[in-house]
Amino acid sequence: MASLATAQSPVGKADSLTFARLRCLDTPAESTTSGVASPAQDAANNSSGTQGGKEKSERELEKERKKAEKLKKFAEKAAKKASAAPAPAKPTEKKPKIEKDKTTDAYDPKVIEAGRYEWWEERDLFKPEFGPDGKVKEAGYFVIPIPPPNVTGALHMRMREKTVLYLPGYDHAGYLTQSVVEKILWKTEKKSRHDIGREAMVGKIWEWTHKYHDSITASLRRLGGSFDWSREAFTMDENLSAAVTETFVRLHEEGTIYRGNRLVNWCVALNTSLSNLEVENRDLEGRTLLDVPGYSRKVEFGVLTHFLYEIDGTDEKIQVATTRPETMLGDTGVAVHPDDKRYQKFIGMKVKHPFVDRLLPIFADDKVDPEFGTGAVKITPAHDFNDYVRGKENNLEFISIMNDDGTFNENAGPFAGVKRFDARYQVIEKLKEKGLYVKWENNPMKVPQCAKSGDVIEPIMKPQWWMNMTELVKPAIKAVESGEIIIRPESAEKSYYRWMNNINDWCLSRQLWWGHQAPAYFVDIEGEKGDDADGNLWVTGRTEEEARAKAEKKFPGKKFVLKRDPDVLDTWFSSGQWPYSTLGWPKKTHDLENLYPVSILETGWDILFFWVARMIMLGIKMTGQVPFKEVYCHSLIRDSEGRKMSKSLGNVVDPIDVMNGISLQKLHDKLLEGNLAEKEVAIATKFQKKAFPKGIPECGADALRFSLLAYSTGGGDINFDIQVIHGYRRFCNKIYQATKFVLGKLGDDFKPQATPSKTGKESLSERWILHKFNQAAKLTNEALENREFSVAANTIYQYWYSQLCDVFIENSKSLLQPDADPAVQQSAKETLYTALEGALTLIHPVMPFVTEELWQRLPRRPGDKTISIMKAAYPEYNASFDDPAAETAYELILSTSKAIRSILAEYDVKTKGDILIQAYDATSHKSISEEAISIKALSGKNIGELTVLDADNRTPPPGCVVSPVGAQAAVYLQVSDEVRLEQEEKAKASLLKLQETIKKQQAIINAPQWKEKAKPEVRELEEKKLVDAQGEAARLEEQIRELEKLKI
Repeated sequence: MASLATAQSPVGKADSLTFARLRCLDTPAESTTSGVASPAQDAANNSSGTQGGKEKSERELEKERKKAEKLKKFAEKAAKKASAAPAPAKPTEKKPKIEKDKTTDAYDPKVIEAGRYEWWEERDLFKPEFGPDGKVKEAGYFVIPIPPPNVTGALHMRMREKTVLYLPGYDHAGYLTQSVVEKILWKTEKKSRHDIGREAMVGKIWEWTHKYHDSITASLRRLGGSFDWSREAFTMDENLSAAVTETFVRLHEEGTIYRGNRLVNWCVALNTSLSNLEVENRDLEGRTLLDVPGYSRKVEFGVLTHFLYEIDGTDEKIQVATTRPETMLGDTGVAVHPDDKRYQKFIGMKVKHPFVDRLLPIFADDKVDPEFGTGAVKITPAHDFNDYVRGKENNLEFISIMNDDGTFNENAGPFAGVKRFDARYQVIEKLKEKGLYVKWENNPMKVPQCAKSGDVIEPIMKPQWWMNMTELVKPAIKAVESGEIIIRPESAEKSYYRWMNNINDWCLSRQLWWGHQAPAYFVDIEGEKGDDADGNLWVTGRTEEEARAKAEKKFPGKKFVLKRDPDVLDTWFSSGQWPYSTLGWPKKTHDLENLYPVSILETGWDILFFWVARMIMLGIKMTGQVPFKEVYCHSLIRDSEGRKMSKSLGNVVDPIDVMNGISLQKLHDKLLEGNLAEKEVAIATKFQKKAFPKGIPECGADALRFSLLAYSTGGGDINFDIQVIHGYRRFCNKIYQATKFVLGKLGDDFKPQATPSKTGKESLSERWILHKFNQAAKLTNEALENREFSVAANTIYQYWYSQLCDVFIENSKSLLQPDADPAVQQSAKETLYTALEGALTLIHPVMPFVTEELWQRLPRRPGDKTISIMKAAYPEYNASFDDPAAETAYELILSTSKAIRSILAEYDVKTKGDILIQAYDATSHKSISEEAISIKALSGKNIGELTVLDADNRTPPPGCVVSPVGAQAAVYLQVSDEVRLEQEEKAKASLLKLQETIKKQQAIINAPQWKEKAKPEVRELEEKKLVDAQGEAARLEEQIRELEKLKI
C-alpha cells in the first residue's frame, strides 16, 4: 500500500523510501548460469561501486559521449528546420544534458513506453478474469495488494492463466501527512493548525491529498505497474472507513479494545502518542549533546546526575542518581534493595522534596540493583515505564508534571511553564544552591527518539484506547508455525517470532486530526463528574445513534451528553485491515468471496511488525482466515555510500528522475522545493555533486524495473548505484537490436510453425540454443516460485546476453548465408523465432514495455489471436527441447572459437589471421569439421582462413603459435616474421617492467620491519600484487619462448 504521506515524490512514501521498498532480495542466491556478468553482478563484485567489465577506456568513452552530444545537437537543429512533417510536441522543460552511449541511440525508452500503458488499460488487460460462472479460473487465482511501491509480481502469474488482481491503493499516513501539511501551513501563512481549527485543517489535508494522489498514480503507471485501477483503494475511503469502525466497535464490545490511563510514548514535536514500534533507541557511549526540536542549543544526554534528598526528621541524607534530573519534580518515592545494609535503617522513613511540599516514602524493592548508581533509586511513576510498574506495586502517588507541549504544569512548583530540557539545567542549578548537588558522571544509555521527528520521547500518563494483544497473538503465531503463512526469508520469520513472543498491548489513540476518528463517545452524565480514563463511561457505535442507544441502555433514566473522542486511530490500525477491507469487508462482496485470502504480501522487512504482524492478527480475528498465504520481505535500498535515504542528506532518488533523466542543476533545484533548512540544502547539494556529477542519465522504466529485481549485494540492505541501472538500459538496447536483427533475417513472408517444436533437422547450434532456452525457462520458474528474484533476473540476463545474442544469433549468420541450403535456412529461422519469442515472454514480467513493443512486431503463429504478450503463455520446461548431448558437443565449438579469439587478441592481429585446428580424437575431429562454419562465425572479425587438419595429423604445424582447447584440440595461428618480431619486442619490454615490479614487491615483503608492523590486510594485498606480477611474467616468458621457436 502506497502512502500519501510524502507524496511530492512519485511513488508513495518516496521522500523517505523512494527506492527503499521496491522489490529486491534480502539474501541473494548465486546465479546458476555462466557468462557475462550483469551490471548488478558487476556492482556487487566491485568494491568501489562502479560498473565493472568495461571494454573501453574512459578516454574512449568520453570521446564517444562528446560525439553523441554533437550528433544530438545537430539532429535538434535539423529537426527545427524540418517543416514538411508536423513538429512533435515540445517538452515542458529543456532536456537535461546527460551521458548517452552511442550504442543506445537505437533504443529510446520514451518512444517505446509512450502510450503503451494506456493501450493495456483500454483492453482491460489489468482486470482479473473470472470463469463463465463468475468464479476464479481452474488454474486458481493470484492476488497481491500493493505494498509500498512494487514493480513486479502479477504479470508472471497472469501469463500462467490465473485470475490475477494487482490491487492498488494508498494509506493516509496519519501523523506524517498532517506534519507535512502543518509545515506548509506555517511556511505559507505563518499559522498553526490550532489557529485555523480542526475542520479547516482537515480540509487542507484533503486538498493536499487529492493533489498528490494524481502524482503518485501517474508515477505508478509510469513504472508499468499492472494495477486494476477500477479497484483502487484509500484508507480514508467510505468503504475502508466503515471497516475500521466495524472492527473497533466489535473489539470494544468484546473487551479486546479498552480504555486505560497508562504511560504512553509522547512526541512533543508531533504532539501525539506513539507505539513502541515508532520509537527508535539511540545508543550513547557517554556524555553527548543532541539536537532536540524546539531548542536553539543542544541538550546534554548520557550523563548520570547525583543529588541528595534530605531524610525527614533527621539530619541525614540519601544520595540518588538519574539520567533525567528534571523528572525529580514528579518523584513520589525512593526505592532501595532490602538487603542493602547502607539503607536498611531508612526503609519506612520519608525524604523531603526540595522544591515542592511533598514527602516521599523510602521503600524496599528487591528489583533494585545495589551496584548501579548509588543503589538508591528515585521513583517517578507518571514519567518512567519501569517506575510505573514500581508505583503500581507499591501504591505510590502518580503525579504528572508535564503538559502536552513539553512544558511543566503546576505540579512542578516553581518550574511551572518551563520547557522540559530548560528545566533540566535549572533544576541542577537550584540543587547546587541548596547544597544538594553531588556530581555528574558519564553513563552509557539509550535515548528514545521519535522515528519521524527525531524528538526525544517523554513517557507521560494519558487516557488512551488500547488493544489487548494476549489472545490475538496466539493464532497469529500458530498460522506461521503450521505453514499456513510462509514468511520469507527465514531471517524475517525469526524476527516475527521474536517480536510476537514479546508483544505488548497496542496503544491505538493518536492526538491528531487527520485519520479515522475513534468511534467512541464519552457519556457525560448530568450532575456527575466523570473521569475520562474510566472505560465504564465510554460507549462505541457505528453511528452516533447506535452509541446513544447503548448509553441509554447502560445508564437508564439518566440525562447525559455524548462527547466523541477527538483522537484518531493509529494509521496501522486501518492499514492492518488492508487485505480484506480492500476486497469489500465487512460486506460479503464477490471479490471477498473469490479472492480472499490474498496470495502474497510483499513488503520491506522494516515494517514486518508495524504492518504484517497486525494484518495477520486482525485478519484472523475479523475474518476467521489468514489474510494471505505468503509474506515476502525485501531489502531496503540505501544510497551509494550505504546511508539511509533522507531528504536532509539529499540522497533520496526519485524513480521518475531515473526513468526520464535529470541534470545536476535540476536535482539542486528540487531541493529548494521542499521544507529543507538552508544547512540541509547545503549538505544535500554537496552529496548530489559527488553522487551525480553529470546528473542522472535517462534509463527508462524497463531498465529501472530489471535492476531493482537483479540488484543484490548479499546483505539485508543494498547500496544504490545509478551506473547499475544505466547498465541495464544498455541491456534494453541489446534486446532491441537483437530483435531488429532477427526480424530482418526472418523477412516479411516468414510464417512460423503452429507450435514451438523440433523438426529433427536442427543443426547443433539450434539444438544447443533450444536446450539453453529450456534450461533458462526451468531455472527462472523455479527461482520465481522460491522468490529468488535476483536468480531469475540473472538467469534471464545470461540467456539473452551470453547465449542468444553473443552466440546463437552470431552463429545463425553462417546458417542464413544466401548460398546456404534452403532447408538449413528455414530451420535456422524457425529456431531463431522460437528462441526470440521465448526470450521476450521470459523477460516480459520484468521489462513489460520494450517486450510488448517488440513482441507486437513478431509474425504470429497460425491460429494465434493473442492481443498482448501479457496474455501469452509464460515459458515452461519442455522435455522435447532437453538436449544435454548437444550442450556437450557445442561446448567444444564454443571453447574452440574462444581460443581463436583469445590467440588473435593476444598477438594483436589487426588483419585476417589464418587459423589451423588440430583435433586429438575422432569425435572431436568430426564435431569441429562439421561445425567449422559455426566456429568461424563465432571467432570474430579478425579471423582469416580456417583449416581443420586431418584426423591422423598429430604434428604441430610450422610457423605457428598455439592455444590449447582442453585435451580435445589445439588452435594454431600462423605468424609472419614481421608480426613475430613486433610481438617479441613488446613481450620482452613488458617482461622487463614486470621484473622490476617483482623485485620491488619482494623488497617490501621481505623487509623485517615491514613484516612486524604491516597489518594482515596490507600484507595480503602486497603479497597478491607479487603473485599477480609473477603469474603475468610467466605468461610473457612462455609467449617469448613460443615466438622464438618460430625463428628460422
